[in-house]
Amino acid sequence: MIAFQDVAVSFGTQPVLRGVTVKVNARERIGLVGPNGAGKTTFLNLLTGELSPDHGEVVFEGPRPAIGYLHQQLDRWDDADTLLSYTVRVSRDLAAMEEEIARLEAEIPSLPAGSPERARALSRVGDLQTKFEARGGYDVEARAKAALCGLGFHPDDLTRPFAEFSGGWKMRAELVRTLVGNPDVLLLDEPSNYLDLPAVEWMQKFLREFRGTLLLVSHDRYLLRTLTTTTFEVDGETVTRYNGPYDFYLRERQARYDTLLAAKRNQDRLREQHQRFIDTFRSQANKASLVQSRVKMLEKMEPIVVPRQASAAGKLRIPEFHHCGTTALSVRDAGFSYDGARFVFRHVTFDVMTGEHVAIVGFNGLGKTTMSRLFAGVRTPTEGEVVLGHKVVPGYMSQEFAETIPPDRSLLNVVRREDETMTEAQARQLLGAFGFSGDDAFKTAGVLSGGEKIRLAFARIYAAKPNFLILDEPTTHLDVNGRRALEEALVGWPGAIVVVSHDIEFVRHVAQNIVEVTEAGVRKIVGTYDDYRERLAREAAAASAERAAEPAAANPNSKKEQRKARAAERERNAPLVRSLKRRVEAAEERIAKLEAEQKALAESLAAPAPDADPAAASRRLAEIDKELATLTTLWEQAASELAFHEAE
Repeated sequence: MIAFQDVAVSFGTQPVLRGVTVKVNARERIGLVGPNGAGKTTFLNLLTGELSPDHGEVVFEGPRPAIGYLHQQLDRWDDADTLLSYTVRVSRDLAAMEEEIARLEAEIPSLPAGSPERARALSRVGDLQTKFEARGGYDVEARAKAALCGLGFHPDDLTRPFAEFSGGWKMRAELVRTLVGNPDVLLLDEPSNYLDLPAVEWMQKFLREFRGTLLLVSHDRYLLRTLTTTTFEVDGETVTRYNGPYDFYLRERQARYDTLLAAKRNQDRLREQHQRFIDTFRSQANKASLVQSRVKMLEKMEPIVVPRQASAAGKLRIPEFHHCGTTALSVRDAGFSYDGARFVFRHVTFDVMTGEHVAIVGFNGLGKTTMSRLFAGVRTPTEGEVVLGHKVVPGYMSQEFAETIPPDRSLLNVVRREDETMTEAQARQLLGAFGFSGDDAFKTAGVLSGGEKIRLAFARIYAAKPNFLILDEPTTHLDVNGRRALEEALVGWPGAIVVVSHDIEFVRHVAQNIVEVTEAGVRKIVGTYDDYRERLAREAAAASAERAAEPAAANPNSKKEQRKARAAERERNAPLVRSLKRRVEAAEERIAKLEAEQKALAESLAAPAPDADPAAASRRLAEIDKELATLTTLWEQAASELAFHEAE
């Protein structure tokens, strides 16, 4: 268990956390929620010791756990690192255990057989190997390979130099590095930021199997709902614990807010009554004692602090729908290549009807953003055609903000550029409707926060009055409330929408149909995202059944190949077999030693010496019983595994 005891942190004169007293229990799965800048990352940094509190302390009850922390910055890497070698260099304590095991294994052959030194070394090796195995040290490479491929890397990427990958793909490798270390406490700070939908699905399944303590900072409602069982709200310089998952937190937070608001109104009314009495009778001598009594009441009255109410990230409005043809977009045998030789995608054919909401899904790097640029007219297809329907006006929000809104352009200029007939007064009124008031209109777009950029992008879209929205990762800079507000605005809009997003909850609610982008090609699938996932599961099951039904091809050399395969398997398992033998030997030596001590203690209790301490002997016997039970279990596991490998 980890306890925060009256913890306070400030940066300069700005307090971030104050009076924080909460507990993180072993194996809890905690979602950290709250507005951007409220202190969620600060809370994680206090747990790791990267940040020390200005007041109070963070206490670990029991041995300090191994902590895995996904930072928003990459660790350093060597120039010689491949993707796989960088990923398998996991936590320092695992590396230290591995080094000590290797050192002891090199020393043991030189120690005299049966000597206390050899027994201690064997016992220490057994303990280290047990811990190393429990932390997944022996199969870290296999798990790393599976995780990297699960997050979208190609098997050929494993041997590529790590430095060749882009920042987003390096962050995926950093996520794998954190996960495969199998820590006791796992801290994840916005882990889905660089992931596409298939990768988010894979990570969610992986984390569901994690058995340690999980603390997740995320704006992704899908991850919060499916992975967490407890919620910590970080807001208003404090941390409030809610003993339930995300939806429980939303209900309880509203109820708590309503209760506190009613209590504060009552308190404010009482304060006003006391103050009015004091002001009225302050000058009357015969009322002095009553006035002093009311003054003391006011001084003793503890102010009720009401947290900020959950709110949307500014105002998001969608333009009125203007009449157009029944087909918003027609894509016919379209393909695109940046260099004329290697195609990002080819032979893409589908339609988007007016009023239809479509999500494009697939791994990063397969052309989702390129496709959205073709639909918006930013790029032209290399082959085939992309045609907008009759009177269709597209409104495009790019994943790269500067692509559609130059950072040096004023907010006023951004919206007027979309409608040249708009006056300055009309433009400022429109900006005000999206939360930009007064002199905000003269700010440059480059100084805006993430949420403000999204609002400006929608103000620009509103000014253009489109009836076909093309949105590339519109939720990236929005917190939970902002995502929900955007989702609600889009769901009821009658125009056509094509959206690229890694937010599963957002896609589940907004999209009516799915366009899947894979290495095999692009296809449109009728149905919601949940329908699409069910279809994938059915296709996978059918493919598996088909493979199982295929007769094995006759191969005259099959027996020879099988012998070669078994020999190769034995060679691969040789280090593990040697390790298992050492573990069995160490356990047997330790068990023999404990049984001898147990026999001696039993004899001493049967015929105690004059200066004997029966109580101490009894306590030691109880300790031996527990240790023998544990050692016997470990010996049985190691011996069974050894017998299995030796029989192969």
